[in-house]
Amino acid sequence: MKTIKNISRRSFVKSIGLASGGLIIACNTSIFSDKDKIPKDLIDFNPNLFVQLNSDGSLILIASRSEMGNGVRTSLPSIIADEMDADWEKVTVKQATGDKKYGDQNTDGSRSIRYLFEPMRKMGAIARTMLISAAAQKWDVSTSECSAENHFIVHSSGKKIGFGDLVEIAKTLKTPEEDTLTYKSPKDYKYIGKDLSSVDVKDYVTGSAIYGLDKRLPNMKFMAVQRCPVTFGTIKSFDKTDALKIPGVEAVIELPRIERPFGALGGVGVIASNTWAAFKGKEALKIEWDFGENEVYNSKKFMNQITKNVHKNGKVLKDKGNISKAFKKASKIIESTFQLPHLIHAPMEVPVAIAWVQGDSCEVWASTQTPQASRKEVIDYLKTSEEKVTINVTLLGGGFGRKSKPDYVVEATIASKEINAPVQVVWTREDEIKHGYYHTVSAQYLKASLNNEGNVTGWLHRFALPSISSTFAPGVEYASGGESGSATNLPFNIKNVKVEIGKAKAHVRIGWLRSVINIPHGFSINVFADELAYAAGKDPLDFRLNLIGEDRIVNPKAKNLKLNSARLKNVLKVAAKNAKWGKELPEGHAYGLAVHYSFFSYVASVVEVSMKNNKLRVHNVYTAIDCGVVVNRNTIKAQMEGAAIFGMSLAYYGKITVKDGAIEQSNFHDYKMIRMNETPTVHVEIVESTEKSTGVGEPGVPVIAPAIVNAIYKLTGKRYYNLPLSDHGIV
Repeated sequence: MKTIKNISRRSFVKSIGLASGGLIIACNTSIFSDKDKIPKDLIDFNPNLFVQLNSDGSLILIASRSEMGNGVRTSLPSIIADEMDADWEKVTVKQATGDKKYGDQNTDGSRSIRYLFEPMRKMGAIARTMLISAAAQKWDVSTSECSAENHFIVHSSGKKIGFGDLVEIAKTLKTPEEDTLTYKSPKDYKYIGKDLSSVDVKDYVTGSAIYGLDKRLPNMKFMAVQRCPVTFGTIKSFDKTDALKIPGVEAVIELPRIERPFGALGGVGVIASNTWAAFKGKEALKIEWDFGENEVYNSKKFMNQITKNVHKNGKVLKDKGNISKAFKKASKIIESTFQLPHLIHAPMEVPVAIAWVQGDSCEVWASTQTPQASRKEVIDYLKTSEEKVTINVTLLGGGFGRKSKPDYVVEATIASKEINAPVQVVWTREDEIKHGYYHTVSAQYLKASLNNEGNVTGWLHRFALPSISSTFAPGVEYASGGESGSATNLPFNIKNVKVEIGKAKAHVRIGWLRSVINIPHGFSINVFADELAYAAGKDPLDFRLNLIGEDRIVNPKAKNLKLNSARLKNVLKVAAKNAKWGKELPEGHAYGLAVHYSFFSYVASVVEVSMKNNKLRVHNVYTAIDCGVVVNRNTIKAQMEGAAIFGMSLAYYGKITVKDGAIEQSNFHDYKMIRMNETPTVHVEIVESTEKSTGVGEPGVPVIAPAIVNAIYKLTGKRYYNLPLSDHGIV
C-alpha cells in the first residue's frame, strides 16, 4: 500500500479499498434503534472513508465480504476494532453493496482473513493515531504521552477522554503517513485470537435474521423456472395453457440462455403471486426440448473412459529425478486406482435473488458470495452502467461455492425486466441438484516404489477430470494449473516424482465446491500413503512423518503455496497426540489418519471408527489446524467441526450420477447428508502461530474421507478406492 497523505476520500478508497478488498467503516446509520433518541447534532469522523466514528461514540463498520456461517462479519471488524482499541459493545456492523471500490469482495477460496488481516490493522491504526493526535492537541501535550484504551484516549497523568468527544478535532487532522503508524503487540490483543460471539447471533436465535429467501418487497412476484434436464439443452416449443390455469400464476415467459459463464441456463419461467403457485405452474408446463450434444453423457461410461486415460501416458506436469529407474530398482511396487464421483453443494438455502428493474436501472437483493460478479452480469445483460445497478447482499444460508455463480441473479433480472415488477426467483432443491454447478468427477492412478528398507523411492500420479476452466472456455479437456497444485506440490521427500494428467471433457457445468481439487487429491494421496505404510510394514504415523521428511520449504521457488514441512508434521503430531495414537482401543475400533496442506493452512485429522454388523460408525474426530495468526477461535473451531460433518457426508453418501445427459438425483432422499445420530464428537486444537493468517473454511474437508477409509482398513483389512461408502453397503 502506498503512503497516504492529504488525499481525497475517493483516492483513499482506491489506494486501500482496492488493495485490501475487505472492510469499509463508513455509514451514516446510528447505533440507536429508537429514532427519537438519535441526537440531531450527531457529528461523524471519517478519516479515510473506511472509518466512521460518531460523536456519540458509536462506531459503524461495513463488511464487504458475505456472511454464510463463515464468521467474516464478526472476524474482520474485530481486527480493526482491536487495533483502534475500541469498545466492541459500541460497534455496529453493516453489509456493503457490491462495488469495486471495496476491492475483491469474492467470499471464496478461504481468503477473507488471509487477504484482509493486515489492511484491517492498518485502518484501525490510522484511526487510533488520529484520535491520539486529537487528544494531544486538546490537552496541549505530546502524543507520546497518550494511548488508546477501550474507546478512550488516556494521558499518562490518568485523565482520559472518550473517542466520541474527539470527533470534532480529529476530523480536521491530516491522515498520517503509513510509515508513521505503530501497531499493537499481539500480547495486547483484546479481540484477535479470542472467542468472539457472532455479531448476528441474536438475529439468528430470534429468527429475525434476513436471508435471501426472507426478503420481501411491495408488489413482489415469485418465479420458478423449468430448465432442460440436459445441461445446455434448448427449447423447441412449450405450451403454457395449463400453467396459466393455476390460481396465482400471472405470466409465463421464456428465459434465454446467456452464454457467459454465470449468465443463465435458459428455460421457461412461471411468475406468480406466491411460490407455491409458481412451483405448481412450473409442473404444469408442457415443453419439448432439444437436448443437444450432452444427451450422450453417462457418468458410468465416462468414469470408465477417464479411468482408461489414467492408465496410459498423459500430459506431463512434473518430472523430477528418474521415475523409470526408481521403478526398475524397486524392492516392491504398489499401484492403485481411485475413482470419485460428481458432487453438488446442497446448501440449506437454495439459490435465490430478487431483482427490480426500472428502465436501465436495477436493484438486486441476493444471497451471493460474489456481489461484484453479480453486478457485472446484470450490467452486461441490461447493457447499462455501474452506477445504475445496486447489489444488496443478504445473509446466506450456506454457500460452499455455489453462490459464487450468480446465474440466479440474472434469471431474476430477466423476469423483472419482462414484467416491470420486482421478481424473486426461487430455485427448488430439485433445481439446485439437477441444474447446478458440480464438483468434478475424477479418476486417479498412483504407483510407487519401495526399497529394501521400506522407503519410497519413486512416485507416479496420473489424474483425469473435467476442468473448472471448461465453464469459462468450453472445449477444455485438461485440468488447469490450479487444479494440479495439490498433486505437483507433493509434501513428501521423494527423489523421483512424476505427475501427469489425462483428457476429460466436461458435459455439465463444473464449479468450485468447498476445498475444490483438494478433495480428490487429498483422498488419493492420503489413502495411498497409508497403503504404502502397510506395504512397508510400518506404523502409518511414523511412516508418514518419515515420508514428509526433514524440515524444509518444499517448494522454495513457488510464488505461492510455500509448504513448510515442519508445520505439516506438527499438526499431524498434535492430532495424533490428542487422539493418543497407539493406545489400545475398544475391541472393534480402529484409528486412521490423514494430513493435508491447502489454502495455505495445515490440517491433520485422526478418526476413530467401529464396525458392527458390517455398518460403519465414526465415534471421534481429532483435528489439528495451523492457520497462522488466529483471529476468532470460535469461528475456526466451528469451521473445523463443520468441515468434519461436510467431509463425512461426502465420504458416506456424496454422489451425483448422470444418465442420458440428465442428473439422476433430486433431493436429500437420494443425495444424502449424515444425520444427527451418525455424527461423531469432533475435537479441535488450533495450533498457536505467529505466521501470516491463512485459510480456514475449506482446509478441514480433504482429510476426513481418507482418514475414515484408512481407519476402516486398519479394522477390517478392506481398503476402499472409490466413494461414496454407501456404494459398498457399509453405511
